[in-house]
Amino acid sequence: MDRPSCLHLNLFCISVVFSAALYRDRDQRHARLAQFTAFIGSTPLEHLVRVHTMGSRYFGYAGARLQRQLYNLQLLGNRPPATGTGFFIGWLYSQNPEPYNSWGNGSSMRVSPVGFAFEDEETVLKEAARTAEISHNHAEGVKGAQATALAIFLARNGATKAEIKERIQTQFSYDLDRTVDDIRPLYSFDVSCQGTTPEAIIAFLDSTSYEDAIRNAVSLGGDSDTLACITGGIAEAYYGELPSEICAKAVACLPPDLRKITDRFVKRYMTNNMNSGDTEPTA
Repeated sequence: MDRPSCLHLNLFCISVVFSAALYRDRDQRHARLAQFTAFIGSTPLEHLVRVHTMGSRYFGYAGARLQRQLYNLQLLGNRPPATGTGFFIGWLYSQNPEPYNSWGNGSSMRVSPVGFAFEDEETVLKEAARTAEISHNHAEGVKGAQATALAIFLARNGATKAEIKERIQTQFSYDLDRTVDDIRPLYSFDVSCQGTTPEAIIAFLDSTSYEDAIRNAVSLGGDSDTLACITGGIAEAYYGELPSEICAKAVACLPPDLRKITDRFVKRYMTNNMNSGDTEPTA
């Protein structure tokens, strides 16, 4: 197999960095920042690879029927190492999975492939809703997925940060008139889309690079692996190909089947289909 592309590895990178248990105390953000520093430095982390289903399991979403979506989600979600929390873990192992009216941030966390895979806003919003509704069919769950996917679509098609901010604020009524420094002092663990997606988008808007965006997200504390997945998807689309040193660490941790799925997704949907990263788009 050829060397896996560094495109669309954001979710895997974040999975590796945050494979340890999540901290609910926002004062533990420094430990997480240290994890990220170790991840991109010379000493590899010894955490288990918590790839579970992030990123790769959504390959089948691009234009697939509902039953195919459910099959792909559960097939890859049930592979070791088994992960998941709350209602979602029950849904993942159910023989007859049904949506459970969730407004949780998982719908926003997992949607990024949709923002890369489709070529017009209408389809992006439709498919983002479909990926949410199979489990997170509450209006806020759908809204979070759509906002994230649209931000990625706009970013990869050359929109400025100001344009992305205006569109998301106008269409989804999220308050993006804040900064990471405004949010950080009082922010706490929040599993809701409405308490995670806007903050994750702000972490991107306040950034100067992919790595800086991830550091912003982690610095907020709270449900930081989810925050960083949302932030990183938008940052990847905006800044272009991920830094090679980060990619190399993530790729080395991927089992062969997930590497293959990632390569297939990149070749089908992302080649010559996003910002090159040669120059930073202006805000």
